[in-house]
Amino acid sequence: MTDDAANGRPAEIYAERQRAAVREEARLDRSSRRYSFARVAAAATAIGLGVVASELHMLAWTWALLPVAVFVALACLHDGVIRRERRAGRRAAYYAAAGARLRGEWIGVGPTGEDLAEQDHPYARDLDVVGDGSLFQRLATTRTRAGEEILASWLLQPARPAEVVRRQEAVRELVPRLDLRESLALLGEDVRQDLSPELVQAWGERAGHLFPLWATGAALALTLLTTGTLLAWLVGWPLWPLLVALALQASFRRWQRRWMDEALAGLERPVAQLGLLAGLTARIEQEPARAPLLDELRRGLAASPDSASRRIHHLQRIAARLEYRRNMMFQPLDFLLLWSFHHATAVERWRRRDGHRLGAWLRLAGEYEAVAALATYAFENPEDATPELDAAAATVDARGLAHPLLPVALAVRNDVKLGGETRVWVVSGSNMSGKSTLLRAVGANVVLAQAGAPVRAHAMRLSPLAVGAAIRTLDSLHEGRSRFFAEITRLKQIVDLTEGELPVLFLLDELLHGTTSADRRVGAEALVRALAARGALGLVTTHDLALCRLAQAVPGVAEVHFEDALDGAEVRFDYVLRPGTVRRSNALALMRLIGLPVETPGT
Repeated sequence: MTDDAANGRPAEIYAERQRAAVREEARLDRSSRRYSFARVAAAATAIGLGVVASELHMLAWTWALLPVAVFVALACLHDGVIRRERRAGRRAAYYAAAGARLRGEWIGVGPTGEDLAEQDHPYARDLDVVGDGSLFQRLATTRTRAGEEILASWLLQPARPAEVVRRQEAVRELVPRLDLRESLALLGEDVRQDLSPELVQAWGERAGHLFPLWATGAALALTLLTTGTLLAWLVGWPLWPLLVALALQASFRRWQRRWMDEALAGLERPVAQLGLLAGLTARIEQEPARAPLLDELRRGLAASPDSASRRIHHLQRIAARLEYRRNMMFQPLDFLLLWSFHHATAVERWRRRDGHRLGAWLRLAGEYEAVAALATYAFENPEDATPELDAAAATVDARGLAHPLLPVALAVRNDVKLGGETRVWVVSGSNMSGKSTLLRAVGANVVLAQAGAPVRAHAMRLSPLAVGAAIRTLDSLHEGRSRFFAEITRLKQIVDLTEGELPVLFLLDELLHGTTSADRRVGAEALVRALAARGALGLVTTHDLALCRLAQAVPGVAEVHFEDALDGAEVRFDYVLRPGTVRRSNALALMRLIGLPVETPGT
């Protein structure tokens, strides 16, 4: 980690880099205006000399070529200044957005990942892993759709401990490489590009066929014949050989038209999107790597005989030359040289050799992007800890744990320890005291830990866990489901998770609160007993103090609670977790506080 990052100064680093980019943009803007004035002067001089030469005959017209040459040189230099100015502007915007993330101004900015999680995912929406203001939105500094998909998959599916360690090593290596992350972010003209992996991979793997060698040879012979007879006619030969050559060429074009249209179908959109991939792969290929995961990704892209960036650039050059045929001035040459046919065969040769590799290149670049996104988060949160994964008995042991999406200065940290003799916590407390936030904090940090990211804790040790949460279960008018039915459906899904390879961490908010108190006690005790018996760990929050008796009824269950204090007309919360069961409720106090008529007769 760099000294700046180690000293916890990401905000200062971002601010200084933003100021430098703004100064550079202003300097280049002044330079651009000077070039504009110089170009106008050169153009005016060329026009003036042309008038003097043609009307007054005071000097040769060739004198006008000098300011024309100056104008062309100035235009080339000006173009370079404009490109550097735009890059400086993008750089300033990049660091402005980075500073906004540190100030907590990132919600609603960037992709949400909502479409990347299944609707019935066991924790994605309950723990705010996807959606507006989610973990994914906070982390997703990726440029491509492939990067987003891989980052989301890491958050939505726990990795094995060995893979988590590989990701942690890669993240640690990339944390100090701010210049690398900046260059990846500024590739191309856009801040982010929707590079569709499915579209590009489908195009690359689409079935096709090359023309036989004799046909491509015939096309080359026809091209030479036509150009030769044209040159011969221009120097005085008869016209009929050229007409015969053109007739043969027209017949050939009609014969191969259908094949050429099929060969070029769907080419434009993938190629337009591959520019960013070419830049990403080129940058990754030249970046040194010590961490095994980064080295594996780099070698996968730089593999011989040609690297991914070289092969993609080659396809882009073919596609760029194909674009000439859309120019009306070039169309006669397209016909004369069989330009489209020759380049269509080049596209097919490229696809036959490299098309099947496009999907792999996208995945490798996307995985590198995902690691870089986690490294960005780690750089911006230098106080967060790297968790330790223990493949032994099911455990979650965190010291100073807080929710990763809360501002560091405002978050209250608590210790959480589940495993061994204590497998389940029943968390009681009054409204707004922090019960649901505790569940989300535990779940979100476990998700981050198993994705390979740092966690919002002073230290954390956990075993591999399958997470299931029932925090935000809602009714559905469209599906005809009540909230209670939605909740028990999710609970069944969590119970089913216990049949998998991993122990389950369950997070249940206000368990079974959609039914009667008696049914809730019986159902909750049976459910918690069954989950604990299957080796699960978990937290259950409740307002119903009767549920706190689970600690006496079920082995391995302990009671913890949050407290509040009524200070005049204000309810105060300290969000500090304490052992035992809460003894009072603030519901009536809160109702009175907002002006509801809750006074009972006789009071």
